[in-house]
Amino acid sequence: MKYYIIAGEASGDLHGSNLIKGLLAADPTADIRFWGGDKMIAAADGHGTLVKHYKEASIMGFWEVVKNLRRIGCQMRFCREDIAAWQPDVLILIDYPGFNLRMAEFVRKHRWPEGTKRPEVFYYIAPKVWAWKAKRVVKLREYIDKLSIIFPFETGYFRKHGIEAFYAGNPIMDSVAERPALTPESSAAFRQANNLDDRPIIALVAGSRSSEIQYNLPNMVAVSRLFPEYQFVVTGVSWLDKSLYDDYLKGSDVRFVCDKTYETIAQSAAALVTSGTATLETALLNVPEVVCFRSSAISIWVAKRLVKLRFISLVNLIMDREVVRELIQEDFTPEIAAEELRSVLPGGAKHDRIIQDFKELRIAMGEPGASERVAREMVRLLNVNHSS
Repeated sequence: MKYYIIAGEASGDLHGSNLIKGLLAADPTADIRFWGGDKMIAAADGHGTLVKHYKEASIMGFWEVVKNLRRIGCQMRFCREDIAAWQPDVLILIDYPGFNLRMAEFVRKHRWPEGTKRPEVFYYIAPKVWAWKAKRVVKLREYIDKLSIIFPFETGYFRKHGIEAFYAGNPIMDSVAERPALTPESSAAFRQANNLDDRPIIALVAGSRSSEIQYNLPNMVAVSRLFPEYQFVVTGVSWLDKSLYDDYLKGSDVRFVCDKTYETIAQSAAALVTSGTATLETALLNVPEVVCFRSSAISIWVAKRLVKLRFISLVNLIMDREVVRELIQEDFTPEIAAEELRSVLPGGAKHDRIIQDFKELRIAMGEPGASERVAREMVRLLNVNHSS
């Protein structure tokens, strides 16, 4: 079978890599062509071809999208042409709805050559239409052959809108389960390899896009100056220029570790984390956190009018209550963040409660193996459809 997969950001690359492993286990002869990143390249291991790295495609925020409309349009045109030329058996879309739903529509409406079967369209990790842009449900119902979801509460939501979604657990559990156990030896080796001293670590997970670094890292660095007894480490990513971080780390004691986000968080006593998948990953690694998020004024203005949610962090959304404190825009000041950080550190007023809440979260998330279960279901459906 020929699988065309589109992941447009770091979290999609992670989930896409686990899905590729599952697809290759269920279909060892799979031929995979994909948009993604380094993790998907490694997982494909000679069975796939990278079309475009997500670092070229990842754009976040209303104003940022507006500024890059021409670039996005060119990427969409290129992707449509590439899908049509390769003629896959299935198009697998991973989140990234602004782009991916247009590719789903193209596959549905394109005039495929006579005698050629239209590719199936599977959506892996459904767009968060329950948060905003609910009208996208209509497009999902019209253009998608099979929808997979990663949160249990989504089942009822999509059923209410006439879509029977497939739930097999959350793939983040797979990624967390694969992490090696933390030992004194591994901790010492990590510190030595990254030139860290013996002070306890606090991770600064400022995001994977330049705009997130720009708006969030300065205040995180300011917080570090209030905790000289701790060692603050920013989790950098290699697809952003190191100079971007240097501009904000200059004159501070904050250390920089690149492409080792999981490892850094796992070593930490606590973390300051921007909104996104990292908030859930940090909780599943059992590290107390404070969610801190700033963006451009226009992006926040638009979001407040479109997003209909009580919370922005996945931890709180899954638990349907405040487990981690969310400091958004004007609430994210160094002083407020420092106060919240003290409360979740060992010995703080909220530390024991948040650790207990994280235990309940892990139970709610279910067992690992979601990626393999989804991949098996995809291969099964493709085999049924091709034999009919």
